[in-house]
Amino acid sequence: MPERTLNLGILAHIDAGKTSLTERLLYDHGVIDRLGSVDAGDTQTDRGDLERERGITIRSAVAAFALDDLQVNLVDTPGHPDFIAEVERALSVLDGAVLVVSAVEGVQAQTRVLMRSLRRLGLPTIVFVNKIDRMGARYDTLLADIRRKLVPHVVPMTAVRAPGTADAETVAPDEAQFRARTTEILADHDDALLARFVAGSLPGRADLERRIARLTATGVLHPVYFGSARSGQGVDDLTRGIATFLPPASGDRRAEPTGTVFAVERGPGGEKTAYLRLFAGELRERQRVVFHRPEPDGGTGSHPGRITGLAVVGAEPGRRALVAGQIGRLRGLARIRVGDRLGERAAGATPAHFAPPSLETVVRPREPGAQARLHAALTSLADEDPLIRTRPAAGGATSVLLYGAVQREVIEARLRREYGVAAVFEPVRPVYFERPVRAGEAISEIDRHGSNLFWATIGLRVEPGPTGSGVHYRLGVEPGLVPRAFHRAIEETVGQTLQQGLHGWQVTDCVVTLHRVGFCAPLSTAADFRNLTPLVLMRALTAAGTRVYEPCHALEVEFPAEALSAVLGLLGTLGADLAGPVARGDSWSVTGELPARLVQEFTTALPGLTHGEGAMWSRPGPDRPVRGPAPTRARTDGNPLDEGEYLRFLSDRSLTTAGP
Repeated sequence: MPERTLNLGILAHIDAGKTSLTERLLYDHGVIDRLGSVDAGDTQTDRGDLERERGITIRSAVAAFALDDLQVNLVDTPGHPDFIAEVERALSVLDGAVLVVSAVEGVQAQTRVLMRSLRRLGLPTIVFVNKIDRMGARYDTLLADIRRKLVPHVVPMTAVRAPGTADAETVAPDEAQFRARTTEILADHDDALLARFVAGSLPGRADLERRIARLTATGVLHPVYFGSARSGQGVDDLTRGIATFLPPASGDRRAEPTGTVFAVERGPGGEKTAYLRLFAGELRERQRVVFHRPEPDGGTGSHPGRITGLAVVGAEPGRRALVAGQIGRLRGLARIRVGDRLGERAAGATPAHFAPPSLETVVRPREPGAQARLHAALTSLADEDPLIRTRPAAGGATSVLLYGAVQREVIEARLRREYGVAAVFEPVRPVYFERPVRAGEAISEIDRHGSNLFWATIGLRVEPGPTGSGVHYRLGVEPGLVPRAFHRAIEETVGQTLQQGLHGWQVTDCVVTLHRVGFCAPLSTAADFRNLTPLVLMRALTAAGTRVYEPCHALEVEFPAEALSAVLGLLGTLGADLAGPVARGDSWSVTGELPARLVQEFTTALPGLTHGEGAMWSRPGPDRPVRGPAPTRARTDGNPLDEGEYLRFLSDRSLTTAGP
């Protein structure tokens, strides 16, 4: 196995040829024995029937090939916006990227969004202009568009003869012109080189390539290659550029193991295989490990496990050690999920930078009696994507969070094909959350005369917490006043109860303090504390009051001058909070905040308003209180806001559990 490793991502706007380029690289280096075709539905990296049928990549795939002493782990990622969470996870484990641009369609809005993300992360990136042999392909004008719309500092490493024809081929640029033009570009970042350039002294080719590699590694400069993944033209040049200009993985192999799980697959029997990028340390089979994961309430959970099987991507089957910089396939970790981190903090890992899903749909089985199978299948899919959260809904249905319509269609198809469950999806609706307005408390004491039906005393106080702090539970009493099992029942139930606040939405950014507790031996049980906690907590929350908030995106929109009034008009209609527009040459830019539930509507309308020239960048922004009446969500917790209804719920549940 080669000593050096490069974890490389292939990114592109949909239909730019990303998967075709992946196929070509694997074929040219002997990994696969035939070229697949997206049109024919037989590509190697789109392994699922659904991906082949739709012609889009849905889940990340990893394959490896060798370039002399360098092993390239190729991570092929989705290009459709509904699967942006998959792109996020790919970016978190990469050492470098190839951004594919179509020579026909040119720089698209999503291309600019991806490049903005790559540049913000400082990820070394090469641009590959694909489809030079298609009718309408361009060279000079496309280079100008790349500099104007994508990145200003690019170095074309190849030229094209007869672009837009079947005879198109890549050629080496004129050497003298290349040295002069490249020196001029590099001189913008090197005063000593600028002085040499002014004096008429040009560096040699080897010197220029070393300087290009240095600036590419820092994300300042981007080499550009032209070619055709279909015919193979220019792909050899691109391959040499990958080995020359993108820095390989680094990491201390002697340190404590740290890494990130970025993909999970399930075998025919349901067993999980986790793809882990190791940033530091070393892992072996049968080693005990602890993974950490962010929880929905803002906290961090952890779960231990033992690796029963380990395969290093690209290594011979007998190799059982995974070292820093490599990607491994781990088995035996039943609770593993995408996004889990090995080690307290995965050194080198990129933090999440895309918004969590802001849409919710309710899913029901088409056939009666299939509720349990449907919920189990959706929970299994959520293991592959931590941003797909599920919860029980009324009538045995399941609530699912997601990004958009295509993702919903894919989930529906996977449920049918992989799990044999036909499902009905209700229309999507936005997701909100609640925060307490002030402090509030409530108490329920053991009453032998019957006003309290539970053999438990619980007093809870709810207070607002800092924004982004999640939910914190505190003991305001001595830990030994009641058995540990009773304390655990209260704490666990507090977290579950806050999934539905006064308006039915999850409550966050609060502190819950247990300030009174008592029991009566031998009558009290953990069930008494578990059943009483929701009543007391909802009373305390009612005293505190809650306000409903909606997530917003901080956005930047760039568009032609003639679309100024149309773009600003739509943003105003959607309720965006905007800063004044700024002129940028022949275009305008505006920044502001827009409710996440309306981002898709604006994204869909933007191309029509701007003749396809508008581009939008967004990221999770500050939330804001809902304007107008607070939206509500149907409760599934028995409604502890109404004691009578809640007690009937507990009674019915008890009868159901007891059976005939």
